[in-house]
Amino acid sequence: MESYSFATRLRAQAAARPHAPAITTDGRTRTYADLDALADRAARSLRAHGAGPGDRVAYLGPNGIAFAAVMYGASRLRAVSLALNWRLPPAGLAAILADAEPDVLVVAPEHAALGDAALAEAAAARGAPGGPRVIVADGWPPAGPAEPIDLAPEPGDLAMLCYTSGTTGAPKGVIVTNRTVRNHLRRPGVYPYAGPDAVLLNCAPVFHAAGAGWLWVPAFQGAHLVLLAEAAPAAIIDALERHRVTAALLVPAVLRTLLDDPALGEAPDLRTIVYGASPITETVLRRAMAAFPRAGFVQVYGMTETTGPVTRLDEAEHRAGTRLRSAGRPFDGVELRVVEPGTGEDRPPGTTGEVWVRSDQGTPGYWRAPGATADLVAPGGWYRTGDAGFLDADGFLHLTDRIKDMIVTGGENVYAAEVENALASCPGVADVCVVGVPDERWGETVKAVVVPADPAAAPAPADVIAHARERLAHYKAPTSVDFVAELPRNPSGKVLRRLVREPYWDDGSRYVT
Repeated sequence: MESYSFATRLRAQAAARPHAPAITTDGRTRTYADLDALADRAARSLRAHGAGPGDRVAYLGPNGIAFAAVMYGASRLRAVSLALNWRLPPAGLAAILADAEPDVLVVAPEHAALGDAALAEAAAARGAPGGPRVIVADGWPPAGPAEPIDLAPEPGDLAMLCYTSGTTGAPKGVIVTNRTVRNHLRRPGVYPYAGPDAVLLNCAPVFHAAGAGWLWVPAFQGAHLVLLAEAAPAAIIDALERHRVTAALLVPAVLRTLLDDPALGEAPDLRTIVYGASPITETVLRRAMAAFPRAGFVQVYGMTETTGPVTRLDEAEHRAGTRLRSAGRPFDGVELRVVEPGTGEDRPPGTTGEVWVRSDQGTPGYWRAPGATADLVAPGGWYRTGDAGFLDADGFLHLTDRIKDMIVTGGENVYAAEVENALASCPGVADVCVVGVPDERWGETVKAVVVPADPAAAPAPADVIAHARERLAHYKAPTSVDFVAELPRNPSGKVLRRLVREPYWDDGSRYVT
């Protein structure tokens, strides 16, 4: 395997196409030569702050050129980049900082106070001072020439850590290596819409695998990436027209808000809309297809642990309109199985079980979490997705539920256990079960079903929600609260979450993408 990384691929693009546009963000377009020079300056700055091979470089801030500088600059040093979720409260960020132990933290000025609070909590939990060297990304990296840094990478080098919540709410760092990125990006058919003449639009946050992944694509494919700071409908509509975007990554919640904006036009240059990451109703999907009649729609399904999508429902299937609830078929080189949870025995077509996947783009494991890695990887190299579904007779995957009790609201992952733990200390709450319920805008949203300590004096729903928001990112907090006399349980005392959830879904089925 040739020596390559984010940095070496960027260097190659800059040599081959120096004046071609590489990235437009923060109101400015940079060519491949510009981005390559930016990476050199960032690498010099990071090395001056102590970063080197294998060290972690964290970024706390919005989508923008600063994260591109961190990602490519760290790669020049054979260091590891990770983006922090600025929507988390200080305690949530502190847990990730304590786990990743970054050597350098680059923080946007508007999130400096949040970063300071998280670092203080991490230091208090550690019982000792210290922590990463902090760079405030105000005019960073410094302007001026920088001597190129070209360390020869290895395929097994860690390229990035992508943090995802565990089933108990504990953060887990998914390891992304040079090898897994290469295998993903070179898989036939994964990015057919991202060639040198393509203009890609990404408004997904870079602390998500999808948002970060679309930042990899320009260096590997030669496309022009338009990276928006946030998924504001007005900004998306303007970018589609101003930059003549040819392909856009839009999660279902963003599609829904776009459809309701009276300024939305047909975007005649838009040839492909890629969606996934959260539930979408067939009604919203058909509305979107009607609103963008020139665009082909592509649904992708994957997980952070697979370094990108593993299945695709292509444009032809969308035009046929007969399998719009399917997640599609696996890419070449990707294997799927549906098995009986607990036994690993294959289920026949049309029968629901747990979805397992195997490919050469799977993560080597979780950062410093061998137990969680062992739970993820089954014998034979199969990855347990935690998703329930079935394969039809033609090999199309249909997802029906989440075994892991994960709720996906507007593209954000929320684990029920984390919210339940936060609500356990709420005054007046004796017992609680958290489920996802359908939502027209967000796909699904968080609901708390509460058993009050005193039925005659149940807490106000607003107080329950406020209690959660004080302890969790707002998107993780319930948006509604129902009260019940008791929660259904099995003989061993475990809450039967499916029975709690079923009344809120019209047909008893929960389809996910």
